[in-house]
Amino acid sequence: MNNKPNIVILFTDDQRFDMVNVIGDQNIITPNLNRLVAMGTTFTHAHIPGGTCPAVCMPSRAMLHSGRTLFHLENCGTSIPETDITLGETLRNNGYYSFGCGKWHNGGESFNRSFDDGAEIYFGGMCDHWNVPAYNFDPTGKYAKTIPRCPDPMGGKKVIQQPCDHISAGVHSSELLADCSVNFIREYDREQPFFLYTAFLAPHDPRVMPEEYLDMYDIDDIQLPENFMGAHPFNNGELHIRDEMLADFPRTPEEIREHIRDYYAMITHLDVQVGRILAALETKGVLENTIIIMAGDNGLAVGQHGLMGKQNLYEHSVRVPLICAGPGIPANNQSDAAVYLLDIYPTICDFLTIEPPDNVEGKSFAPAFQGKTTERDYLYLAYKDCQRGVSDLKHKLIEYVVDGKHSMTQLFDLKNDPCELNNMAGKPEYATKVAELRAQLFRMSREWDDQELDLGETFWQAIK
Repeated sequence: MNNKPNIVILFTDDQRFDMVNVIGDQNIITPNLNRLVAMGTTFTHAHIPGGTCPAVCMPSRAMLHSGRTLFHLENCGTSIPETDITLGETLRNNGYYSFGCGKWHNGGESFNRSFDDGAEIYFGGMCDHWNVPAYNFDPTGKYAKTIPRCPDPMGGKKVIQQPCDHISAGVHSSELLADCSVNFIREYDREQPFFLYTAFLAPHDPRVMPEEYLDMYDIDDIQLPENFMGAHPFNNGELHIRDEMLADFPRTPEEIREHIRDYYAMITHLDVQVGRILAALETKGVLENTIIIMAGDNGLAVGQHGLMGKQNLYEHSVRVPLICAGPGIPANNQSDAAVYLLDIYPTICDFLTIEPPDNVEGKSFAPAFQGKTTERDYLYLAYKDCQRGVSDLKHKLIEYVVDGKHSMTQLFDLKNDPCELNNMAGKPEYATKVAELRAQLFRMSREWDDQELDLGETFWQAIK
């Protein structure tokens, strides 16, 4: 192969920023992700901007692959238009062989533009992890076959129809995608460098995994988060979405401990699969010449603030893991730079000295690898038409509009209150900070074209 580095992106589903042992919750077992942290640079304040629909992972993935900002996506990211050149397309156009497997939430046409080949492709949001309805790569881009008797993704007895080529019955999704990735690495024999995109379905619910991983955690040892609540203290505009129905109301300590245990176990099982991919790269002799990027599409509350899902702007839902390792990237290094996942695209272009296409709106964080400042001073956050926020990583302001009315303002001191428990918005000594962040919120709403679309128009009519 030539001297260009291979690119591997490992993308997980619903993995919160602190779900890596050495940089977050030390109760979770993640030796392979720990190894990846030691190999490279971890971004401790990577975020997504939020979501324009309850399936937050859909716009998140569209932003990753297009480099577009939240309000410049097509139909919440259900597809990526031809005018938006994807990351895979850019790499293909610059000599890379591109292979994709796993979850693709952004349409078959854009998948085929992005990849030369692929396997175990899942065009959906969630599924039964033991029975993944998957596609083989179709060069024509016509992914329309239907196999009946596909198991209900919630694990019930209901039988549904789902478009797919085959159902990988009895193989857990994490193992299925690791198998696919390992086989690709082992069999790859081209001279050109490769781009491997592995999009895991875990740890998204239903949270199931081989029993041995569940047995690694004693439920009596599971600690409740500091911001555990039986219920969210006010109506945030999205309290009864599907994700919030995964636990009873009010939340009980016993039930939340079970959910946390299952979350841990599923991530530990996922971690083992990441280790298999790293081992395959090592055995192939290409690990030293491969840039590996591990990230999650969004976070998850799992009992924090009385919430279960990701349909909110708290840190547990918009802050994500991001680890980069490989040639030119400092090892055992951390950066607290403010970055979005949509910044990964131009950063890869920076590393390869490729000019990103005009559609890319992300900002390269390559300077952070040398300890230099990046371009983002503030992060703009949004969820549907009911929540808007802005953060400078020291303080965060969140505004709420419910039933067409401005219902709540929150201000959190993130340095002294990382669990976002104490609302400082009404305290006189924080009035200047509220005014400063509110001014940034209005400025960035215009910069992001938020006020031009229906969702933004509904929110800003009430907030003004």
